[in-house]
Order: sequence, then structure tokens, then C-alpha cells
Amino acid sequence: MRSVAGEVFLLQLAVVVLLVAAAVVALVVQARSAGMLDARHRTLAAAGTFAESPGIVAALRGPDPSAVLQPSAEAARKIAGVDGINVYTLDGLTLTHSDPEQIGKHVVGPFAEAAAGKSFTETFEGSLGRSVVSVVPVKDSDGSVIAVVSSPVTVQNVQGMVNRQLPVVLGSAAAVLALSAGGTALVSRRLLRRTHGLGPAEMTRMYEHHDAVLHAVREGVLIVGDGGRLLLLANDEARRLLDLPADAEGLPVTELGLAEGIAELIASGRPATDELHMAADRLLAVNIRPTDPYGQAGTVVTLRDTTELRALSGRAEVARERLKLLYDAGVQVGTTLNVERTAQELAEVAAPRFADVVTVDLLDPVLRGEEPPEASTEMRRTAVVGLQGDHPLSPVGELIRFAPTGPMAAGLAGGRAVLEADLRATHRWRAQHQANARQILDRGIHSLIVVPLRARGVVLGMAGYWRGQDSPPFDEEDVSFAEELTARAALSVDNARRYTREHDMAVTLQRSLLPRGVAEQSAVEVAHRYLPAQAGVGGDWFDVIPLPGARVALVVGDVVGHGLHAAATMGRLRTAVYNFSTLDLPPDELLSHLDELVTHIDTDEQEWQGITGATCLCALYDPVSGQVTAATAGHPGPALVRPDGTVSFPEVPVSPPLGLGAGLPMETTALTLPEGSLLALFTDGLIESRDRDPDAGLAALRAALAGPVRTPEETCTVVIDAMLPTKPSDDVALLVARTRRLDPARIAEWDVDPDPAAVSPVRNACARRVADWGLEDIAFTTELILSELITNAIRYGTEPIRVRLLYDRCLVCEVSDGSSTSPHMRRAEATDEGGRGLFLVAQFAERWGTRYTARGKIIWSEQALHAGAAPPAMDPGEGLLAGWDDEGF
Repeated sequence: MRSVAGEVFLLQLAVVVLLVAAAVVALVVQARSAGMLDARHRTLAAAGTFAESPGIVAALRGPDPSAVLQPSAEAARKIAGVDGINVYTLDGLTLTHSDPEQIGKHVVGPFAEAAAGKSFTETFEGSLGRSVVSVVPVKDSDGSVIAVVSSPVTVQNVQGMVNRQLPVVLGSAAAVLALSAGGTALVSRRLLRRTHGLGPAEMTRMYEHHDAVLHAVREGVLIVGDGGRLLLLANDEARRLLDLPADAEGLPVTELGLAEGIAELIASGRPATDELHMAADRLLAVNIRPTDPYGQAGTVVTLRDTTELRALSGRAEVARERLKLLYDAGVQVGTTLNVERTAQELAEVAAPRFADVVTVDLLDPVLRGEEPPEASTEMRRTAVVGLQGDHPLSPVGELIRFAPTGPMAAGLAGGRAVLEADLRATHRWRAQHQANARQILDRGIHSLIVVPLRARGVVLGMAGYWRGQDSPPFDEEDVSFAEELTARAALSVDNARRYTREHDMAVTLQRSLLPRGVAEQSAVEVAHRYLPAQAGVGGDWFDVIPLPGARVALVVGDVVGHGLHAAATMGRLRTAVYNFSTLDLPPDELLSHLDELVTHIDTDEQEWQGITGATCLCALYDPVSGQVTAATAGHPGPALVRPDGTVSFPEVPVSPPLGLGAGLPMETTALTLPEGSLLALFTDGLIESRDRDPDAGLAALRAALAGPVRTPEETCTVVIDAMLPTKPSDDVALLVARTRRLDPARIAEWDVDPDPAAVSPVRNACARRVADWGLEDIAFTTELILSELITNAIRYGTEPIRVRLLYDRCLVCEVSDGSSTSPHMRRAEATDEGGRGLFLVAQFAERWGTRYTARGKIIWSEQALHAGAAPPAMDPGEGLLAGWDDEGF
């Protein structure tokens, strides 16, 4: 049964059994279906005949219908071969039944259709069991239904009729099965003899091996019978090696046109092992073995072309070395994004495995990361490998100008490699090396290939491969390999050039966008550090923004990523923060506007890159009150070092990163700091890295900040040295600010009654305080500015009205009231009675503006401390006359 014949027998037998079984099942199903159909017909015929029988209507109207109809129904049942003929009144009273005990009983049956005058047949579960029932109405002479007749046949009786036919069906199936099995056995027995009892796997392997020997084996195979004739086989390789005719089978070996020596050997039939014989221009190794005891008498001959094998082995070794060199070049060239280092790597890979000396020359713009020119006649020597000490070739760094007839110019003009196989026999190369050609030959250099370094259709430089001493001269195959090697290296050089260009652009952009210094202000003493990441410039930034009222805003931010896009995005956000700060917004409102801006940028740049993530921390410090107000959008909070050296990290509510706020309000925290406290604002690159989590980073930062009192500059140095490696993986921005307080003696405040008469006393008090501060030079303009501001507050504002003077780097005048209306400056017409107040303020103040508070607004102005410090817009007297309105002060 394990042979092919056995499997065929089992398969055929299984098919026959399945067919016979299917036929038996089909016959049984058909018989049962026919029995059920016959039962429906018989019951319907019996019920219909009885319902139409003469006298049934009269019997139904008689006094005792059952006595009249029951004998007739029984007789009709036996004649029709059904299990009953039952008559029911329309209200379900049984008049006749196959079981006399049921007569007179009421039943509930499916008689609705029959009562409506329709006959039907269905399968019904009744007193006789599951039955096929036909129901026919009994109609009166006027067509009305007066009773129904039902005729049931039980399903069990129908199946009994089918079961009586099963022995005949099964007997026939058994006979068919026996005949089929016998025929299958005869066929399988004959197949067994033909296949020699082989199993399926053996048969498959035999045919696979046969096809492999005929078509796939790279050795010639001949099977030769007694008498020197080809009995069975000559495979494709044997026909190719011996150049046999198509009808070689059956011919004597001596008539095949073979060389005499190999023909005699094959015809002799003697055993042979790797005997070498010529067949045309091929050197064949011949092996001969007898086929006994594996087949009929004869020999099997195998032929192997050793000439081709030797040539192939030599070429394969060379090809293997070249492939390995190309692989090594792919791994070792371009390990850095430095143009000069990439050129050096190319030279180190190629020498001495391909050439004894390798030189690489690049265009100067390529070395600078710029786009190479379309045409150039000079390059700079970038790498030389293979020569030690003084050598006749141009040294690294020398500018090489191409000779018009030299190989470098020819290679650039043709865009292909130029081969100088024998430098002693040719003179074209001497035009490029007129001064040192003799020295080059004296060093034993005798062969040269010059290949343009071309990438993406642009020439970046030239690679020169030189051979000397005992190395063979270059040939055309070497030229192809040199072009492939140089092309791969050129891509790495171009990638390095492009990176250099983008890096330089990003560095230039970032330097132009980062603050080059800190704006002058008195609120804090600051120091800062910015360290770019090893991967290049990033998107971290910091800023110190002076604000009106001697206040200052400290800002740090971070844009995810590195490179030109991150630097450009950083510049956009830094500019936006600065612009929002000029509106004198609190930190939470500033970050809310910045969040909306980032969302808008991302929406506008969906088809480009957008902002993949940005965070920001803004802290506003007021030196008058010593209060700092901070808000953060996804950014780490600040570190606080108090004057006693204790370090803490104030809890600042963290809102989502910029662009993800979804319109949610930002939250702030406010702290009052003692004078001399240090605030350290930083980006996450300071505390996070691949091998350090944020908690460990915060602990290290706490340790670095703790200790004796230091200046902000010293603090920056200590923190950077303690926290960061030489080449951080992420860029870092650190801003350290020491808080100061404004001297209370330089602060003056007055409450103002909402009465125009109160302007003069307050103005006079302010003038006296300005004089006490030694600022008589600006006393007049200060009075004028305060008059206008106080008058406007009384006229248009609401209580409480307050005036405050701050003597800092400039004189700050502030007038606050409880109204949120915003004043606007306009140029009054000649006929206007008012409208010149803010115009005068703008003329005599360096800056002026409005900021809103929780209880109203503050209109402020800043004046230089000396009258000559600000450029006079007009003569004070003329300004006073031009701006004075009819109502006065």
C-alpha cells in the first residue's frame, strides 16, 4: 500500500465507495420524497372523493350523521389505503374518525382554509402522530361549507414503504462496489508491475533527478551501452561540451565526430577518473564507471570543462575581492558628514586593495558646502593615501589647475573615467605633471585611472588611482570598477556637502535669531548659555524682554527637532513672543496667543512640515513688588535658589504644549521673591538624555544649584559643567537671573480724586518729587505729560485713580484708573477743541502705552533722565501751545 500502485488502488476504491454511497443516499432521499408526494395525493384524493360522495350532505343534515357516515368512512379508508377519513363540523365536532372513541369530541385543527371553501394538504401533528393531512370542504347545494373532511397518513407509514425498498437498493450498491473493487485491483496490479513497486516519493525524486541530469547539471553525462552505442541518455551539457548532433542517441561513439582520444576512451568502456582530453577547444576531465549492478550492462560517462572552470575560478576570486571592496566602501565611506573626511575615507578604502596610490581632488565650493559651478578648471587636493614622506604628487591643500590636454580635463569633458595604462608609453598625462613627471616614474608608478566624482549629474571633483612597482597595469575591467567605486563615494561626498550647506545655513540662521546680548534693564542680573546638540542646531531659545514699569519678562522655549526647520520655527516663535510682550500681556494670555499662532502655523503648513512640537515658559518679574508670575505650555518649570542657598522647584501649572491647547485657558502661579534670589529657566535638554530620566536630571540640577552664593555667570558655568557631557544629544538653553528690588525711595505714588481741581496739586507734588530726584531738566515735560494723563483719567476713566512715578534707567509715569477703555492717539483738526493730549504725550515721551490690569488699566510713559537724551520733536513751548485745549487743567 506504500507504493504508487497501492495509493492508486486506495484512491480509486475511495472514489467508488463515495459514488456508491452518494447514489444510495440519493435513491433513499428520492424514495422518501416520492412516498411523501404519494401520501399527499392519496390523502387529497380520498378526502375529496368522500366530500363529494352522494348522500353526505343529507347525512350531515340528518339526526345522527355519525351513524350514517362512520361505516362509509371506514370502508373508504381501507379502499384508499389511508389512515383515516375524518369528518368534522365547522365548530370542530368529530363526526367520523378512524378511532371511534374520538367521535363526538371537539378538536382544534387547521381547518380555517377549508371552512373558507379551500382544500389544502399539509403535515400536521395530530392524534395519530405526525401525519400528512389533506382537508377538503363539504359544500351544500348553495355552495356554503357545512363540514370538512380530513384524510391523514402518518409519516411512519410512509417511511415504512421506503424501508421496504432499502434491501434492494443496498444489495445493488454492494454488487456495484464489489465489481468496481475488482476492476480497480486488476488495474493496480498491472501498475505495480510497471512501477517496480516504487512509492510516490521515490517516483517523484526519480523524475526530478532525471530532469536535473538532463537539463540542470553543469557536467556532461553520457550513458553508453555494450558495443560503444549511446543507449539511454546524453544530457544538455554533454551535447554542448562535445557538440553532439540532435540524433546522437543510438549511434556508435566513433561516428559522433569526437576527437580521437576521447572517442576511444568512451568507446572502450574502461573505468577512468579525471582523465584530461581535448574536445575541440575545451579541456575536459573524463570519468567513466560501469552501470552494473544498477542497470543494464554499460557505462556512465561524466564530462567536466576544466578550462572554463579555471578561468571562472580566477575571475570569481577577482570579482569576490571587488565586491568585498565595494561593500567595505559602502560601510567605511561616508561615516561622517564631513566633506574632507569622506574624501579621505575613499582614498583609504581604495589603497592598497585596488590602487597603490589614491588621490582625491575637490572643487573649493564643494569643500565649503556650496553648489559646484558648471565648469571649473581647478580643484584642491583633499586626500593622498599610499605615499609617505616627500612624494612627487601634489600635497593636500594645494590648488591644482587642469592642463587643457591632460587626463583630468579629458575626464571632465567626457564625464567618464580616463585610462592611462602605461605612463611611460604615453605623454598626455605629462601635461598635468610637467614638473614632476620624471619623479613619478622614478617612484615606480606606471598606470593611472582618473575618474570624475559625479553625483546627481554634477561634478564634485576627481579621483586618481595610481599603480606602481609590481602591480599589474589597469585594464578596462578596472576602469568599470573604478567608476562604480567612485560613483558610490561621490554620493557620500555630495551628502556631506549638502549637510555642510544646510548646517551652515542653520547655524547662520540660528545665530541671527538667538539674542546676541541681553537688553539693558535693572530688574534682574542675567547670564545665559546655549549649547547646540551633537546632531546640529536645534530649536531651543531664550530671551530677556524689558517691559514698562521697570519689569522684565524671562522666556525659554523649545522646538522639537534639529536643523534648518527647527531653527526657522524657533525664530518665528521668539519673534512672536517679543511682539506679544510689547502688548504688555500677562504670561498666561501671552502663551494663549502663542498657542493660537502655532495652531494657525500648523494649519497653514499641512502640506509641508508644520511644527511637530513646541513648548514655552514665560516668567514676568516686577522689581517694585518683588513678585514673579509664571506660566508654562508643556515646558519644565523654573528652579528657584533663595539667598540662603536652598533650592526648590515651584509648582507651576503645566498646560499642554503649544498647538495642542485646543483653546483651554493657561494657568499661572505667582511668587514673591526676596531680593537676591536666583531664577533658573532651562530647556529639557539640560535634565533629560538617553541614559537619564527627568527625575534624576532634576536631582542633579538641584545639587548643582545648591551651595554658596554665586553670580549668575558662575551659576551657568557650574550647572553646565555638572549636567552636560561634551557633546549633548539635545540642544540646551539655560537662563539664570538674580532678582533685584527697586529702591523704595525711587517710587512715588498718589491717589487722585475724580475732580479736575485735583490735577494741579498732584502735578505740583510730582514736580517736587522729580526735583528731589535731581531731574529738574525734565520737570516741565513731566508736568505736561502728567497733566494730560491725569486729566484724561478724570474725564474718561473711573475710580480709583492713582499716579505712580518710578525713577529707574528712565523716569516712568503711570496713571491708573478703574476703566478698561483704551485711549487712542489721533491728530486733531484745527477746529477741534480737544484731542491733542495723547499727541503731546507721544511727542515728549520716549515711549508710552497702555496695559490692562485686573481692576482697570494703566497709561504709562517713559522719559529719558536728561532733556538732551531724547530727540526733541518740537520746542516744549510750541508743543504746549499746540496741545493746550480750551478747558485747561
